[in-house]
Formats: sequence, structure tokens, C-alpha cells
Amino acid sequence: METRIPQEATEAFAALAKLVYTGSGSDEILAAICQTAVDVIPGADHACISTLDDHEQLRTRAASDDVASQMDRLESEAHEGPCVDAIVEDSVQHDADISDGTKWPRLAQLTIERTPVRGMIGYQLMDGLGNRSAFNVFSDTAGALTKESVDVGAVLAAFTSVSLAASERQTTAENLRKGLESNREIGKAIGLLMAAHQVSDEEAFEILRSASSRTNTKLAALAEKINESHRATLP
Repeated sequence: METRIPQEATEAFAALAKLVYTGSGSDEILAAICQTAVDVIPGADHACISTLDDHEQLRTRAASDDVASQMDRLESEAHEGPCVDAIVEDSVQHDADISDGTKWPRLAQLTIERTPVRGMIGYQLMDGLGNRSAFNVFSDTAGALTKESVDVGAVLAAFTSVSLAASERQTTAENLRKGLESNREIGKAIGLLMAAHQVSDEEAFEILRSASSRTNTKLAALAEKINESHRATLP
């Protein structure tokens, strides 16, 4: 049966897409996705995006609220849960009622003692943050996270992966652009030094590098200052 995505979810995804392609940073995108999850996934009360580090501890990258962040800490303490299993087993993890038998008994005990959470879903994120990250949804009402919740969440998790990959490409492109601009400024400054001191390009670069070191100024910034000074002398 084809998954029906609610109209409000479709509109929310469109708003998120606009956020991504206007060049927003990954932190802003992740925060918006967590809030959107609470708004559009049926039964969802909290959401977070987490990364499993080299010590098998979950690190919260973004969260809708403190309860969602606390769930990461509890999963790390219990060494089990939907986020960890989604990452390790590469599968969607769903338990609508942890108070009625669960594959995560230690986590269930800690969760019931310390939080209002009673239902959980975890999805692995494949791109952007790497395959050791997950998108997690929690409900305070037992049984509220239904199959529809899982389906809508899966679409949002897929959107998250694509969004993070797009954001990373934008960041890489921006860094490349800045690098090219810096290289052009450095090249211009070397040319001016070659002409001013009648030296080779290697000698001019060494003059620039030494000045950069002595003044504790980045090479590109010093080159830009040299070029600005030259432009100021032009008629």
C-alpha cells in the first residue's frame, strides 16, 4: 500500500528544502528538521539527530527539546536503544510502547524512571553525517507512534540525509570558492613583489611568507593588503 504523506508534512518538507537551498548552515537545518518532526509525525513529542562516536557514545547534533537530548544520554548509559540499533543494524527501529515488553529493557527502565517517553523510533542517516548517525523520534503516549508515524518519519529521515549531503556540497563549494579567491590574491601579490624587487616568483613567495610569519598574519590576508595598497596608488 502506498504511503500517504499528510499535506502539512508535504508543506513542511518544502519549507525545509527552501532552508537547505538558500545556503543555511547544517546546524540550523538539523534544528529545523527536529522541530518539523514534532510538528508533522503523528504522535511525536520529541526528536533528535545523533552521531555515534568512536567510544560508542551518542552525541546530540540537534534536538527539539531537553527530553530528546536526555534520551541520547540514556541510550549511551544503557548501551542500547533505537538510535544505536538503527546505526549498527542499518534498519528502522520502532517500539510504540516500551512499558509493555521491549528489546531494550535497560533503556526502558531508565526512560520510564526519568522521562515521560513511552514510544520510540530510530532511523539511520546515510549521508551528510555518515552512516554512524541517526534520526530519532519519541512519544510521551504509549501506542501513539503508529505505522503512519513510521512512514512519515522515514520520509523525513530520507529528506534529512539528502539535505545534509546538499549542505555539505554547498559548504565544500564555498570553501573551494574562498580558496580560489585567496589564491588569486596571493598570485597578484607575488606578481607585485616580483616587479618591485626584481626577483623570481619563488623569491617573491618567500618574501610574502616571511612577512606573514613575522606579522602573524594569514598569507591570504597579507596578500590582500598588498593588493589594496597597490590599487590605492593607481590613478
